[in-house]
Amino acid sequence: MDNYNGRNKKHSKKIFSSILGFIVAFAAVFFGVQFFTKTGIFRIPGVVIYDESLNDELITELGSIFTDEVDLDKNVTISLRHELKLPELQNNEFVYEILVPVTDFYSTKKDLVIENAYQVFNNCLDCDYQLIKIGDLDFKQKLLSINGDYYLDTFNSGAVFNVISFESEKYDEEIKPLVFEHFSKDFPTKDKVLTLAQTGVTALSRGMNAKLYNVGNAEYFAENIKDFLSSFDLTHTSNESSFTDYATTRNICSDKRFINTLLSIGLDIVELTGNHNQDCGDQAARETIDTYIQNNIKMVGGGKTATEAAVPLEINEKDNGVTMLAYNQSTGGATYDNTPGANQYYEDVAAANIRDAKERGDLVIVDIQYYECNAYASTYEDPACDYANSSAGNQVGFFRHLIDLGADIVVGTAAHQPQTFELYGNGVIYYGLGNLFFDQVWWPGTTRSLVLVHHIYQDKLLQTEIVPTVYGDEMQTRLMDEETAEWFIKRLVNVRP
Repeated sequence: MDNYNGRNKKHSKKIFSSILGFIVAFAAVFFGVQFFTKTGIFRIPGVVIYDESLNDELITELGSIFTDEVDLDKNVTISLRHELKLPELQNNEFVYEILVPVTDFYSTKKDLVIENAYQVFNNCLDCDYQLIKIGDLDFKQKLLSINGDYYLDTFNSGAVFNVISFESEKYDEEIKPLVFEHFSKDFPTKDKVLTLAQTGVTALSRGMNAKLYNVGNAEYFAENIKDFLSSFDLTHTSNESSFTDYATTRNICSDKRFINTLLSIGLDIVELTGNHNQDCGDQAARETIDTYIQNNIKMVGGGKTATEAAVPLEINEKDNGVTMLAYNQSTGGATYDNTPGANQYYEDVAAANIRDAKERGDLVIVDIQYYECNAYASTYEDPACDYANSSAGNQVGFFRHLIDLGADIVVGTAAHQPQTFELYGNGVIYYGLGNLFFDQVWWPGTTRSLVLVHHIYQDKLLQTEIVPTVYGDEMQTRLMDEETAEWFIKRLVNVRP
């Protein structure tokens, strides 16, 4: 019996030793694997590594994401780089912010020439520009192009694109869920920014009729400007001349072929506030309106009746709401009944129109056919009409009053010569745009015009580019060369109210 018990104890010890050995071996392997793979009790948590390219503001922002409660398995390195062209982004990259160069609203500077994106961060005290976030851009600053690229034209150049990247072995599993929503930002794009080009007086008549008889093609007059004007979402002009078979070289009536001039510039909106649309009779005016309708050209400021003429033009494109209002003030040509003509200005009606548009949340553009400046009779440079107070009446006070009523942009569309412009209150005023198409080639002032290119985003005016044009004896409107344009804009700026 004693021998049996002894053998049993030895057997139990062997089993126990085997179990213990297995446990020790398992533990050694288990903890060894953890030690060498840095998992389990030997796990080293991942850390956030901020590259020296990050500024304090961005590090603070990232710190609100990667808090002490965030337990990372792998390290993540975060860095920032600056690009002058929007790069093709990788899965782990985002455009953190877009910076654009701006200068004073009245500056004639247009372009910023630099070698690389880092050059704009020079913090010089005498720089004539500053970099701002695209979200801070508004019409009271002047956006500059960079090396000839204008951001609101290209959306992939003309700015500094700050690109943030996250490098991690487990980006998709760990980092993306933390940062994707935060850094997927909504910036202006071509699909969201509405471009509207406003032009001045168009009167395809008199000497232009004579020229058309010679050249035979109405597109001739727009040959050098059509590609520019047709490139925008919407293009406007104030046409003062109706189409008729009775157009001559002496009346302000248009040969019917002149509709092709307007179609070639991609005309979308025609303003009818002018004082000459009835020069060839009511029937010609009605038929001209029918011609616009047939060609899907919207109208504002005029119509077949006073009721039609008074209807505001409501524009809803690219998620932007714009209301255009247009009135005739004391230049003749208005309708008061069931005859065609321009929309007469009435203070209470204008105030109500503006108020209703603002209540809808629309950007409000008001066009005014005001008293003309008549300093035409000179073959030299006469700056008299540059001034906003050069017309009969209180032009400055009248236009400013429309801003006080709530208009965002006020444009004078009667002036045959460009006039000055100014920021005022919460809006901007362009007192006169001059002639886009006309036969007034005898005086330097009347051969010029200003094209206003409005860039509208989220119902707000981001920028208005001012692009001067000119024509000569050939009556072919073209863009003014850069040197002359700078001189001319400076001349207008210098006489602002």
